[in-house]
Amino acid sequence: MLKRFSLYGFLKNQQYYDYFLILAFRQMGLSYFMIGALIAFREVMVALTEIPTGAIADIYGRRRSMVFSFLSYIVSFAIFGSFGLLAMRARIPQYMLLASLFFAMLWFAIGDAFRTGTHKAMIFRWLNIEGRAGEGTKVYGYARSWSKIGSAVSVIVACAFVFLTSNFIYVFFLTIIPYMINIINLLGYPKEVDGDGYSSTSIRDIIRYLKSALMVSVRQADLRRLILESMGFEGFFKASKDYLQPILKKASLPLTATLFTNVHMTVEQKSVFLIGPIYFLLFILSAIASRKAYLFTGVAGKEATAAWVIWGISLFIFLVLTPAMYYNIYWIMIAGFVLLYVIQNIWRPILISRFSSYAQESMGATILSIESQAKSLSTMIIAPLLGLAIDMAGRNHIGLSKFWPLGIMGAIIALGFFLTGRKGQ
Repeated sequence: MLKRFSLYGFLKNQQYYDYFLILAFRQMGLSYFMIGALIAFREVMVALTEIPTGAIADIYGRRRSMVFSFLSYIVSFAIFGSFGLLAMRARIPQYMLLASLFFAMLWFAIGDAFRTGTHKAMIFRWLNIEGRAGEGTKVYGYARSWSKIGSAVSVIVACAFVFLTSNFIYVFFLTIIPYMINIINLLGYPKEVDGDGYSSTSIRDIIRYLKSALMVSVRQADLRRLILESMGFEGFFKASKDYLQPILKKASLPLTATLFTNVHMTVEQKSVFLIGPIYFLLFILSAIASRKAYLFTGVAGKEATAAWVIWGISLFIFLVLTPAMYYNIYWIMIAGFVLLYVIQNIWRPILISRFSSYAQESMGATILSIESQAKSLSTMIIAPLLGLAIDMAGRNHIGLSKFWPLGIMGAIIALGFFLTGRKGQ
């Protein structure tokens, strides 16, 4: 089973679209505001469906839920790709394109909601059956490492595919192939990992329990602070991280012009010369950062102190990024995003550990679910606002690059949490 778990992670992370998502939407003719609105819509739908889909998985079987999750992804990719190509060729009106993209994003959100947490539950169920419950960290860590390897491989495959096709939209169709293979892999899982099946717990009991956990999160100052920090750090990171794509695309143009003077290439082909290596580097550094996060805490002394230091580092990065983005200094912009990815992978394990310190053990999973919902809410608010600010900067020709509002917004958030942080907590 360990091989199947690892294969699942490897195939799941063949997300070829992820490195070109904003570029694909731009190729369809979308503004940054509409891209932000699509991302916000996705987060809303995930938040609304995450809890009921978890109950469905426990009652009707986790294997079925996982298969349905990947079928939902495939439907979304097919819609994104088909209507995206029609838009690129000017064969569909704008209102119909937007309606189809929001419909595709709905299917994507459903896929996310059915998948989140379900596969982890299957792994730990199998460990309990095998009498290996004490090996959870080792086994899950091994399977997760194959996910990271899958991400690194997928960047190379996606860039090679874009170079050959000179099209960002085709990657949606390419992603369908490994996802179909993963459905076959999931169908081979033993029935025992489904769980105990139907539970007598009623929907009313679930709602009552969630209400209780929510009240604890709001009333307990330490948990309330952690949820707000997650909204600030994780919410903004999720809304802003993909803006690295258009920055890399623009930076690749002068680079390839220098390196390949007499070679004719399309803009799409030129973009892969930076997107591929940079994203490959990001995944390798992210894996190392996540694995070594505990060392950062050891140096800082306490987890809260480590988080406070990370807020300070984030503030510094955003303060440097703002003028770099305004004056279009590519190497500083790219380096800044790389650092943000690295510290996010240090931040996340520290944040989860801090939650475990303050949340009641009986409510641990529910509190983290509330944290996930809060993070989605934050991204839902930030994404369209950030997209609108970037669109306005571009339309009014403020700055040599239009992405500088990202630096200002990030700096404001980081400054607020840095000044209110408790170093000795």
